[in-house]
Amino acid sequence: MELMQPGERLDDLQLVGMRILQKEAGFRFGMDAVLLADFARVDAKDTVVDFGTGTGILPLLLKGRGKGKTFHAFEIQQHMADMARRSMALNGLEETVTVHALPVEEALSVLSPCSVDAIVCNPPYGTPGTTLLNPSDTLRLARHQTAEGLSAWLTMAFRLLKGKGRLSVVYPAPRMLEMMQAMERSHLTPKRFRLIYPTAAKPANLVLIEAVKDAKPMLHPEPPLIVYEADGSMTQELKRIYHIKEGSL
Repeated sequence: MELMQPGERLDDLQLVGMRILQKEAGFRFGMDAVLLADFARVDAKDTVVDFGTGTGILPLLLKGRGKGKTFHAFEIQQHMADMARRSMALNGLEETVTVHALPVEEALSVLSPCSVDAIVCNPPYGTPGTTLLNPSDTLRLARHQTAEGLSAWLTMAFRLLKGKGRLSVVYPAPRMLEMMQAMERSHLTPKRFRLIYPTAAKPANLVLIEAVKDAKPMLHPEPPLIVYEADGSMTQELKRIYHIKEGSL
């Protein structure tokens, strides 16, 4: 199998030698995936599922942090799933991470109910009718929800998770209530959240949320995460998340 194809580039994740294939022109992972990998509560022995893996960034980041034992990554776009498989091969993770070129809604065709410890999800943020659709099919699918919204994904998360299993997502902060209410409708109880601020002077733009299956209602806010100092430099907390040592920049 040719691991790198024309129009692709190989990026170093600066994390225990992990590398990822991405398109030179097209959708590429952003900071939200890195923040989610840090936030997600995943034990080293866990079976983990990634909803909408793209080119496999979350399994790579989690594995690089020692989180998770076995991974199942779902990606509806065939060419993205193929890139994710090749990224796993480049990192020697073919036996650890299985990439399924399937929609999330068909996860039970390859996995058993109540068999998963943790699910991570960096869902499309755009809602039809509220944002302009990107003309590129790849970018449109990566950035915009389907008309059915989140309900099918959250229902599938409930069906896959074991009792007390955890779902971790990153989502726009102004739509935090929408996400939490949708989780509750799917019998997943929001338990932790962390707001992300571009700087201390700006409003939060993202939120990290953990929901737990079969849990009692009790919400635990975590300290806010401020990304940049006023001068544009990374905060100490962001450096910790990116594993950047003092003096290395």
